[in-house]
Amino acid sequence: MLLQGWNSRGCMTAFFAYITLVSTAGAQAPAGQTPPAGGPDYRVAGRTDTSAPNINPSQMRPGDPNEHPLMPALRWAREGHASIERIQDYTATLIKRERIGNTLGEDQYVALKVRHKPFSVYLNFLAPAAVKGQECMYIEGANGGKMWAHGNGIREKMFGTVSLFPDGNVAMQGQRYPLPQIGILNLTKRLIEVAGEDVKYGECEVKYFKGAKINDRVCTCTQVVHPIPRKNFLFHVARIFVDDNLNIPVRYEAYDWPKATGGEPELIEAYTYLNMKINVGLTDADFDIHNPAYRFR
Repeated sequence: MLLQGWNSRGCMTAFFAYITLVSTAGAQAPAGQTPPAGGPDYRVAGRTDTSAPNINPSQMRPGDPNEHPLMPALRWAREGHASIERIQDYTATLIKRERIGNTLGEDQYVALKVRHKPFSVYLNFLAPAAVKGQECMYIEGANGGKMWAHGNGIREKMFGTVSLFPDGNVAMQGQRYPLPQIGILNLTKRLIEVAGEDVKYGECEVKYFKGAKINDRVCTCTQVVHPIPRKNFLFHVARIFVDDNLNIPVRYEAYDWPKATGGEPELIEAYTYLNMKINVGLTDADFDIHNPAYRFR
């Protein structure tokens, strides 16, 4: 296939552990891979305190004690979505990991540029070696609705740059979502859609944890647990990390129910946005396949 999936590493943890994501100088990568400097290493901080945590940002405020426990998070997501829509553009390092069928892919590190109007996205794959050097780009309303992409190594030499429908069979190989659905605005939209469905049902345990960290960024973590598998639930455990300063989601992870009694939850997908810089003034040149800094040809 021309392009392989881009992914991010998660951790299997106890359901009600207090989660802290920290950066270490010796962050481990799969054999033969060297992630870019600053990549996170995830671990559980030992804590069993089950008292009600402080809720932050302020939008995640307690409501009616009789309301669904997801409502504070849903309120934040709706308000946050409106705020994120006002962001003009941003750059970040995306770490993405996804399970496709029964196969959990590797972490993939991607340099990301996003502009909201018109929606435009550029990706440059940094690691692992199997995808390093690949690039893809999508601009809403351009190129007949197709994305531009090129592979690496022999695939780049043989095929050069090709145009693909983002939801077509080739572009979707190794992907859970098409390229136009990438980014924090789309992530927040999906959170609203999923939470909007979940509040229709019970069997939902929600906790808010202040002080979680992604690298040196302090976040508030919302943890949602569906203890019993039901056809209306998409996950067993999900965690959303909201940067306290930027007030935007910078990590999402979701886990399936264990395959065997007493087993660990299985990671479905995880997305982490590092080194995010907002409203940097991206121009048309940043989303031009003829940009000499890119390798489209």
